[in-house]
Amino acid sequence: MVIVMTADATEADVAAVVEQVESVDGQAFVSRGVRRTIIGLVGDVDRFAEMDLDRLKGVSNVRRITAGYKLVSREHHPARTTVQVGGVPIGPHTVTMIAGPCAVETPEQTLAAARMAQAAGATILRGGAFKPRTSPYAFQGLGIHGLRILADTRKITGMPVVTEVVGPRDVEVVANYADMLQVGTRNMQNFPLLQAVGECGKPVLLKRGMNATIEEWLMAAEYIAQRGNLDIVLCERGIRTFETATRNTLDISAVPVAQRLSHLPVIVDPSHSGGRRDLVLPLSRAAIVAGADGLIIDVHPQPEAALCDGPQALVKEDLQTLAHSLRHLTAFMGRTPGEREEWLAS
Repeated sequence: MVIVMTADATEADVAAVVEQVESVDGQAFVSRGVRRTIIGLVGDVDRFAEMDLDRLKGVSNVRRITAGYKLVSREHHPARTTVQVGGVPIGPHTVTMIAGPCAVETPEQTLAAARMAQAAGATILRGGAFKPRTSPYAFQGLGIHGLRILADTRKITGMPVVTEVVGPRDVEVVANYADMLQVGTRNMQNFPLLQAVGECGKPVLLKRGMNATIEEWLMAAEYIAQRGNLDIVLCERGIRTFETATRNTLDISAVPVAQRLSHLPVIVDPSHSGGRRDLVLPLSRAAIVAGADGLIIDVHPQPEAALCDGPQALVKEDLQTLAHSLRHLTAFMGRTPGEREEWLAS
């Protein structure tokens, strides 16, 4: 951490800062320039942050030069991580497709969507049993019944399941059915939930908050990692901007930025970012070329009848086109499809 003093800061102001730092067993190194004095701090950065040093007389600003997200940072873990979800890898050497219905509605609809997704190359099944919605009157999901439908579909297709958990009290029951737990955009800073999924022993898919910076996103991942769970996959799903032509604005730059800052895999959700079926394919292509480690895509056998996000769900013809693009782009990027280990061995 570095403290930049104001141009008119006195020696007494500098001494006061040094005294505060040393009071918590820190070290302060004073560098006096022609116009400014800079104080470099060594010690417990989190403790320094709690001291409100920027409020001291003569302090212009305080800059943190060490990432607060120590466990998920590449600073202490240079090699990028591969996360295994039911035997399916998500990481720097593969492009993994996760696909399925946004919401689980019926056994028939879920199985049909899973079959469509699997035929297009998806190896992990997504499906919402609990649905946090903006409106309290919108479909909120089938709950435990939906989890059972997902588990039954996994038995038939062999696809591991990722599904959203919306509260700490639901973590245990969702973990009993799912291979991976999703924390959605609205819950990215639900810290009790982050801590609970960090203790559940299952991989976690952490979506970026629609209003969150990349640093806040990584700090949310740190909450999970701090509880002992480093099996975290980051998901860029679009952020809220002034633009209204799309549901959200896909921050494609977040993929290389997050990969540079963190060793965790980064995937992209082109469905929720674009919000329209015709945008999912081009956004998927852009994500893969930008270096994304995978995609999570909405699929529905009858989008016009969907209880949730029908306009963005892909149908069979779209999936065939997507599968064709992914085969070529995955090879172009020097990667392989993210397939289940026993399938690769067979």
